[in-house]
Amino acid sequence: MSSDSKTPWPGLALASLGAVAFSGKAIIVKLAYRHGVDAVTLIMLRMLFALPLFLLLAWWAGRGKPALTRRDWIAVLGLGFSGYYLASFLDFAGLAYISASFERLILYLNPTLVLFLGWILFKRRVTGRQLLALSVSYAGVLLVFGQELHLQGSDVLLGAALVFGSAVSYALYLVYSGEEVKRLGAMRLTGLATTVACILCIAQFLLLRPVAGLAELAPQVWWLSLLNATACTFLPVLAVMMAIERIGATLAAQTGMIGPMSTILMGVWILGEPFTPLVAVGTVLVMGGVWLLTRWR
Repeated sequence: MSSDSKTPWPGLALASLGAVAFSGKAIIVKLAYRHGVDAVTLIMLRMLFALPLFLLLAWWAGRGKPALTRRDWIAVLGLGFSGYYLASFLDFAGLAYISASFERLILYLNPTLVLFLGWILFKRRVTGRQLLALSVSYAGVLLVFGQELHLQGSDVLLGAALVFGSAVSYALYLVYSGEEVKRLGAMRLTGLATTVACILCIAQFLLLRPVAGLAELAPQVWWLSLLNATACTFLPVLAVMMAIERIGATLAAQTGMIGPMSTILMGVWILGEPFTPLVAVGTVLVMGGVWLLTRWR
């Protein structure tokens, strides 16, 4: 923790801002889907608007630093593909089938997936208490999954699988990015990896969709994508990085627990999604399990 730990409020405010801003992404995607846009087009627009911002971040964070080696570029390409391109695309695709609230709960399982991948890939020991925390979180997700299945039908299976795939893809990014963060720094790596993802999303659109189709998009899709790229993509990345510098990664991650609740509240208020006792209990279980996991590392 930094020397500012005696006055943590600026760092806590930045972490809270990042969590709430990032949680708004699912709300914006759901609103855009109401205008007939598909996932390939929607994620391209988000990344198109975000690309200049992340190029600027990569340049700014890399000033005066050594040039990237061939090994660094390979790592950046792999991490950009897994952590930001594939994870984002699967998430956007899954949101076409499930509620924003359920999506956020699945993504919030990320620490449990990092633990599981560490056990599978690096033979890291998992304790009984950690397994208990995992069980609590997944019980919460299964509760909400059961309600979604009842309310929205079998498409929920596909949506949940896509979003869970997104969480796994991002967990792989977290597991393998540690060494590269030490070499390049968190901001430089984020700027470079996200730039790679932006280019991949744009290329995917050019391969799969006619450019002329952009002229037929509703104006709301363009404005929502601009808002998504700035307020729900670039801003939270920057805010969380600045928070980590001030209060450390552990406290910043714990502050991020407000993210699922803010998504659920915005889903109820803006999208009219139901907030039932099952959703409430499931949310408490997921967040409680993740909190226990961070305490019992």
